[in-house]
Amino acid sequence: MGTARDPRALTWPDLVWSHFSRPRFGAFDERLAAAAAAGFAGIGLYLYEYERLRDEEGRSAADLVAAFDRHGLCLAELEALKGWWAVDGQAAADSAHAQSLAFEMAEVLGARYMQVIGPYDCSFDQAVTQFAGLCDRAAEHGLLVGIEWLPYTNIATAADAQRIVDAAGRPNGGYCADIWHHTRGANDLEMLRALDGERIFAVQMDDGPLAPTIDDYKADCLAYRMPPGEGEFDCVGFIRLMQSLGVTAPISLEVASTALWALPAAQTAHRAADGMRAVLAAAGAA
Repeated sequence: MGTARDPRALTWPDLVWSHFSRPRFGAFDERLAAAAAAGFAGIGLYLYEYERLRDEEGRSAADLVAAFDRHGLCLAELEALKGWWAVDGQAAADSAHAQSLAFEMAEVLGARYMQVIGPYDCSFDQAVTQFAGLCDRAAEHGLLVGIEWLPYTNIATAADAQRIVDAAGRPNGGYCADIWHHTRGANDLEMLRALDGERIFAVQMDDGPLAPTIDDYKADCLAYRMPPGEGEFDCVGFIRLMQSLGVTAPISLEVASTALWALPAAQTAHRAADGMRAVLAAAGAA
């Protein structure tokens, strides 16, 4: 992959710039340049942004690989798969299409990890079976698969995600631990301590006020995040806990913020990376 990092070699505490730290679509090359300048090892990429780059901008596989190489970056994570639980109907068709994009991205760009989210609209047993099948298909493309629990879904807590992961029993099936959904959700440290740290395949960091800015949880988490160290979350404590669990995953900065999206990409990338490095230093993890 030229000068780019091997995404499957990323480890703690390498930094990844999550896709949703910038607007959902557009300015791909600006995103890469900003991430590289701020010292990130890789970025995340939304499945449908890849599709847009391929189909609307006509970016070839070779062109995208060259863009990553120019900036010494890799594609670390694929965001985010819904509908993985479905076996028929539109949800299954949409998920099959999204999975085809993800697996193409893994083959073309060498990604390490795919994030999946709920809710699932089926029985628990079907969700387990479908998650296991997804993990098996992803393994053929070298991908880890992490469930991100979201308090507004029926995979609301770390314990909910753990039930699925344990029942599926796949070595590449695990978790995405996002400090926002921990702090604003169950905020239960014992749930986190019950997880196998080797199965935490993604750690997503951000910050924010302890009280919601608006009542709609989903809208709030997609618009009012802050760089680590700029809010009221216990970022240092969260990092120390991840270390105590033996987590070896890279750290993804997911600072979804309408205020930051309005600023130049380079400025927001530096704020996120600098804030995270200060948190790591304070936690003794730098």
